Amino acid sequence: MSARADRVTPRLLRRWGQPEPGESKYDRGVVLIVGGARRSPGAVALAGVAALRVGAGRLTLAAAGSVADGLAIAIPECGIVPLGETETGGVRGDAAGALASDLEKSDAVLFGPGLDDVDAAAELLDGVVDGMGADTIVVLDAFALPAVRDDPARVDALAGRLILTPNPTELALLAGVDELRGSDTKAVLRAARAVAARLRAVVATQNLIVGPGGDAWSVHAGNPGLGTSGSGDALAGAIAGMAARGVGATRAAVWGTYVHAAAGDRLADSAPIGFLARELADHFPSILGSLR
Repeated sequence: MSARADRVTPRLLRRWGQPEPGESKYDRGVVLIVGGARRSPGAVALAGVAALRVGAGRLTLAAAGSVADGLAIAIPECGIVPLGETETGGVRGDAAGALASDLEKSDAVLFGPGLDDVDAAAELLDGVVDGMGADTIVVLDAFALPAVRDDPARVDALAGRLILTPNPTELALLAGVDELRGSDTKAVLRAARAVAARLRAVVATQNLIVGPGGDAWSVHAGNPGLGTSGSGDALAGAIAGMAARGVGATRAAVWGTYVHAAAGDRLADSAPIGFLARELADHFPSILGSLR
């Protein structure tokens, strides 16, 4: 195994190729995004638009009932599942029953954006894992990650079809190390490989992607402007959208990471910082088009 990560280039991505659009939205994949507490509904909105912008065909957002109507108006392209919530607006841990039909039909499930309670997220994740199809690819982000750290066995059933999207701080917690600095690429790669091997998962952290077998890829794009509120939600949504299209878990993480970083570079041409996460997804279709 190489001590370094392979560089992701446009040539590599063109060689991998992209799935054909098919004849209907279902041919391009069905995405379910679960999250969106009352205080942070924008996270599922950003992720959902990103999933559609990389070409996923059908989108359902599951979020706290009090914000469901607003999400439906803001993103008319999506379906909505209102989830039971606590008095403070958090999504209830026992809300998975409302997702039964959508879990069975989804090609990719993104779990975590906008959740705000670790214990409730862990309980809800257990219900989601129990209810999903045998081939569904699962992306875990944000508050889903502590649930995996505390009990890795809860995702045993997802081996080979699980993608984690931790930032360096979250990766350090998953790896059981005191601290990781994003600039320490060797340490980040070691930690990502350890987590990927233990959980039999793909780990996508910033510009690095590691597969369950330890193979690694590095995206040499992106800029400090991507360090903005909601950027990680757009990234997770792009990965989920590519997974739904059928490229496989590892390649979905590589594709999503690349288009997210490349979109940031386009926006940075006019404003090095200050662009918004919501602007990233607008560039995804043309970036993918240039890689055909």
